[in-house]
Amino acid sequence: MNSPSSDEGDRVHRRDRHVHGGLPEKNLDDDALAHDAEDERVEAGLDPFNPDDVPPATDTPPLDTDIRDTEQYQEERAEIRREEDKGELLVEGERAAFPPTRYDE
Repeated sequence: MNSPSSDEGDRVHRRDRHVHGGLPEKNLDDDALAHDAEDERVEAGLDPFNPDDVPPATDTPPLDTDIRDTEQYQEERAEIRREEDKGELLVEGERAAFPPTRYDE
């Protein structure tokens, strides 16, 4: 009788569904059976992937500081104020005052 290899561990069960399984030699792990069933669904093309094989998503940690306190925000805000004071910043709905070209005639 064949003994399970060391990499199989306690996961001893028959994967061939065409042959009668009989009584299990050991207590079967329900999670291992579910994982193998999902692998078979993937192999058969019923599912695109096994969700157990996908690592959990990593969420970015929430910002613990206000974005307005950052140096980059302060620099950008100062640049906007300079452009507003010089009249270089377009307000929504306004048209840029470019000198007329030959196409404008």
